[in-house]
Amino acid sequence: MSRIWMALGALFGLVSVAMAAYASHGLEPASATLANTGASLGAWHGLALIGAGLLAERRRGPLVHLAAGCFAAGALMFCGGLYLRALTDLSLGLVTPLGGMTMLVGWGLLAAAALVAPQR
Repeated sequence: MSRIWMALGALFGLVSVAMAAYASHGLEPASATLANTGASLGAWHGLALIGAGLLAERRRGPLVHLAAGCFAAGALMFCGGLYLRALTDLSLGLVTPLGGMTMLVGWGLLAAAALVAPQR
């Protein structure tokens, strides 16, 4: 599973760079701001997924995987919602802020996973 988290992290990075490039050259300023916010948080959470995947290889237990799942689901909801709004002016309603909250939960779970003694 750790390799899946790392691969997802790399894909989030890829999409983030592509969206930032498109926002810089193809979107109006207000839409570009939304897209760049999504790209920035997508890139950071892509790195978080890679880090969680690496940590999962060193520690057993569910916390790291739960954190990675929150990063993936939260970034998909949050960044996807921002990208959709930037590109089409459609809103997903509460999906975007729910994604942000899910990413925050992921950070809390990652902190807990780092502090809990590794299972042997």
